[in-house]
Amino acid sequence: METTLVVLAAGLGSRFGGNKQISHVGPHGEILMEYCIYDAIEAGFSQVVFILKEEMVDLVRETVGDRIADRVRVDYAVQDTSSLPAWYDLPADRTKPFGTVHAVLCAKDLIRGPFATVNADDYYGKEAFRLMHELLCDLASKEKAGMVPYILGNTMSENGGVTRGVCEIRDGYLDHVVETHEIHYGENREILGEFGELTGKEMVSMNIWGFHPDLLADMQTYFEDFLRALKPEEIKAECLLPIMVNEFLQKKKISVLSKPSPDRWFGITYKADREAVENELAKLHGLGVYPDSLYGC
Repeated sequence: METTLVVLAAGLGSRFGGNKQISHVGPHGEILMEYCIYDAIEAGFSQVVFILKEEMVDLVRETVGDRIADRVRVDYAVQDTSSLPAWYDLPADRTKPFGTVHAVLCAKDLIRGPFATVNADDYYGKEAFRLMHELLCDLASKEKAGMVPYILGNTMSENGGVTRGVCEIRDGYLDHVVETHEIHYGENREILGEFGELTGKEMVSMNIWGFHPDLLADMQTYFEDFLRALKPEEIKAECLLPIMVNEFLQKKKISVLSKPSPDRWFGITYKADREAVENELAKLHGLGVYPDSLYGC
């Protein structure tokens, strides 16, 4: 079965202060998304689709895509306003992308089979891709989906607040998601969020979702409904995968099988995160989790 990894790499990276997706953090100048791709290919994925800003396509093709093209099918999609419905009147001062649902839809004509989404600026660990590939191979229809959640305490940043989809999981299936902003450490290392204190043991979404390709039509309808409901002044509102999944769950359009990862997540949200990521990757190479060079050269 063909399985597709959709790499969400078109975000502006405003908190990091630039194109964090192409920041060189590995011991030989690797960028973070290369580790996701390496692990996904090892797990059995047969296609990688990058979703990018137009100005990043050539750079990502040269630095990543061309180096993996002999191991996996590689495609590129651009997230821009050209894919918006003709009836939508784009606000003149809108600069922010329309979110992860729109990003996936920008690649809908390229996706060849059951697909997983990942953030380009996150490190997920090998187990996540093994679990997700298993989930994708079992998706028989658009009513079935999958996710790999993480333990909240394994996904924190030392350098500021993060947003996480806090998940309620029952009998191995996702029941609902609560998008929670500004999760951060308090003075005594307690974990606080916009709704109060958290235990750190909650399961959270890190945008590693698995979907059947037939669901893309429903995603298109969902996104268009989102646009219709937008007020002109909401120029930063985004259509996000966890919120879409939650609404589909409540309407019983899908069921989402959950296979949690025990791994520690790390990623680049703030500039100060970079040093920690570099250190973590150096440790993984040193332990033999990854070869000296991801590409054997």
